[in-house]
Amino acid sequence: MATNKRVFTLRLSDEVFDKIGVLATREHRSMTNYIEYVLLKHINDIEAEQGEIKEENDR
Repeated sequence: MATNKRVFTLRLSDEVFDKIGVLATREHRSMTNYIEYVLLKHINDIEAEQGEIKEENDR
């Protein structure tokens, strides 16, 4: 199944990595899925407060 998701490298301290692992396990998610979930939730919260986030060339 094809995906349109981009792959990138994310560097984290051991402490942050381990804490994300604990939180992901509590939510029965993979670390990657948990990080995506948290980022999407944050984006939705910001857009609810400030409006849609648009790329510079979309303005």
